[in-house]
Formats: sequence, C-alpha cells, structure tokens
Amino acid sequence: MPNTIELVAEGPLLWVRLNRPDAMNAYTNEMGAELTAAFDAADADDAIRVVILTARGRVFCAGADVSAGAGSFDTDAGAGAGNFGSGDGRDSDFVRAMMNCRKPSVVAFNGSAAGVGLTLTLPCDIRIAADTAKFGFVFARRGLVPEAGSAWFLPQLVGLPQALKWCLTGSLFPASEALAKGLVSEVCAADALEDRARALALEIAENCAPVSLALTRRMLWQFGPQADPRGALAVDAAINIARGKTGDVHEGVTAFLEKRPPQFPGTLADDMPATDWWVSASPRRH
Repeated sequence: MPNTIELVAEGPLLWVRLNRPDAMNAYTNEMGAELTAAFDAADADDAIRVVILTARGRVFCAGADVSAGAGSFDTDAGAGAGNFGSGDGRDSDFVRAMMNCRKPSVVAFNGSAAGVGLTLTLPCDIRIAADTAKFGFVFARRGLVPEAGSAWFLPQLVGLPQALKWCLTGSLFPASEALAKGLVSEVCAADALEDRARALALEIAENCAPVSLALTRRMLWQFGPQADPRGALAVDAAINIARGKTGDVHEGVTAFLEKRPPQFPGTLADDMPATDWWVSASPRRH
C-alpha cells in the first residue's frame, strides 16, 4: 500500500489522491515513486479508462517538503540527500509515467499548488481547479529552477510570454488567472470540484474508444508543439484508414445511428497499433 498517495478505483475511473494532508501534501521522492507506480499500473489495466489526480485536505500540494530547513534541497550534506537525491530516477520518473500512460488524466486542484506541486501536473491532459486555489512557479524565489520538464511543458500549455512572467516573478496567482491564461480549463466551487471531475472523466470513459483516446492524446502531445502540420499529416489518414476496419469504428457509427451509448470492443492490450509511427513521422529538418 502506498504511504503518500491514496488509490481508489471507481468503475472505469482511478482516483489518485495526494495523501499527506498534515504536511500540506508536500512532495517527497517517495511520493514521486508512488505516483510513477500508480500511472504505470493504470496504463496496464484495461478496466481503468481515466485517471483523476487530486488531493486530501485543503491544499493540493504546497511544493517540495522543506521541513528540514535550509538543507532541504542539499543532496550532498543536507536532508535532500535522502529526500530528493535518490539518484535512481524514481522520484522524477512520474513525468515519464504520466506522458506514456495511454489513459487520459484529469487533475482536480482542490486547493493551492506551488513549485513541484504544480509542475508535477503539467504532463497530465486536463486541469480543473477550485475557485479558492492559488498557483505559483516559485523556483527562482528559492534559488532553484523549474523542474519536472516544466520549462518545456509550461510554454506548450500557456505560451512563452506567460510562462516567462510566471516563472521569472515567482509570484502566486489566483485560479481566475490560471483559467484566463489556459493553465486550467475550468474553475468551480470547491465543494463541487470532485463531482465535476467525476462527470468530466465519465464523459470521456463512457463515450470514447480507449484505443482512439490513447492515439489521440499521443498525437496531440507529439504534433502540437511542431512548427507545421507535416508530422500529423503523415500519419492521421493512415491511422483512420486502419481504424475504419475495426470493431470500434463499426460500433461507434452504429451506436450513433441507433442513438445509444457505445460499447467499444477494442482494448489497449490487444488492439493498439505499432507505436513507432510518431517518431518516423516527425518532420525532417532542412
């Protein structure tokens, strides 16, 4: 059983809750390793269609655990040696696990998120927030730099000018600003947040084919940052031609015509196509 997160399966949904509420869900490398294991397990389980990441308590994640004081990040002489300096990559491998997970992920910010408590969510697909939440990329104010790949993720999500403003000032900003600038896609009352996250996740799980979801999220993450559409154009028609012969598409069209919910037969275990198409389809540099 994990020590720093809580895992609850609810039908096709997996709730992953940060679970150190007495410490404001502060991040440790143990939490990173447990998040990695949770997303890897969700990827391998065909019963799970969507992952929802949220937290217990009034704060989503206050950032890294700095309870050891000035030496909290010192990986040679201070507490960071045991907390963040494991050296085996498990504490940061959650980025790989989230990106490679073929299930869509929804983040529900039940409260404020700062530092790694915010950047650890950027590889996820959809973010919504309670209207009471505040956010901050506070690294420069601690003498650090953005981590968890956020120097790439954040500009992809909100654009370089906004990423520069947030990271260079290190200031906190409200949920309304996060919504206006595209960091989150919805804001709602705190007491309605989990219900909204559940409804959003179920809309995905009950209406969309798992194989199509896995391919779609990979295409968007892969081709969205590219400078032109050549990479996407190299694969999207071929994928749809291949998909058009499958039971998923037959069922999707039939369910639409019959005005009923679809029952897609395809599974990730058995029906995913070869996974090297997005590499070979990247545009050539001249």
